[in-house]
Amino acid sequence: MSPALIHPSAIVEAGARLADGVTVGAFSYIGADVEIGANTEIGPHCSVHGPARIGRDNRFIGHAAIGGEPQDKKYAGERVELVIGERNTVREFVTINRGTRGGGGATRIGDDNWLLAYTHIAHDCVIGNDCVFSNNATLAGHVVVGDHVILSGFAGVHQFCRIGAHAFIGMGAFVNGDVPPFVMVAQEGYSRPRGINNEGLKRRGFDAGRIAMIKRAYRALYVAGHSLEEAHARLSEMAGDSDDVRALLDFIDSGDRPLLR
Repeated sequence: MSPALIHPSAIVEAGARLADGVTVGAFSYIGADVEIGANTEIGPHCSVHGPARIGRDNRFIGHAAIGGEPQDKKYAGERVELVIGERNTVREFVTINRGTRGGGGATRIGDDNWLLAYTHIAHDCVIGNDCVFSNNATLAGHVVVGDHVILSGFAGVHQFCRIGAHAFIGMGAFVNGDVPPFVMVAQEGYSRPRGINNEGLKRRGFDAGRIAMIKRAYRALYVAGHSLEEAHARLSEMAGDSDDVRALLDFIDSGDRPLLR
């Protein structure tokens, strides 16, 4: 691999560590205590502030603000960081903030995610792998997002909420409770569940039997008119026959915020 290629107009502070094959575009800024993995592309007019650790083969297209201070009045300059995995695509004007001491000290983003223009990821968020955040999707602080989640354009997620794996959040939906795995959410004032992410599950190789069991679990939780305690008992019965239902039940049991119902 070739050494890092830095445009003459870019600023790279002493202490930054750029692996072979990194490119830094015109008028970009790389702060001290930033580590960037091999073959990552930092486009023009980007800023990357540390402490931040960014893996290999990522693309920051341009005008992205990465690793800025958390937008939290309690932040007092303590050392907190941003950790980004591999092969992520970060489009124009995306903003990603570092963590806070009270939130564990780090914002974390996994691998193979697409973060489209004007996405905002606030302090202490934890993002899984293979997610797509469409334009203007916004996460408040401490949000946890599982793998294979899609946030449509202009979706917003309240602080401390969790979104389970394979969920789909519709355009303009405002999420103010935990969204279980596999569930599709649509905008209606504040968002409400509207079935399972059937098409997304098919695309990811879920067979008809798995999808049918997930549908049964959804009906028990949202359609049958059960209380949450009754629905939990029904899901517990079903979980012995389905790892997917067990994952759904574990998600419910591990939450602190109310479930979106």
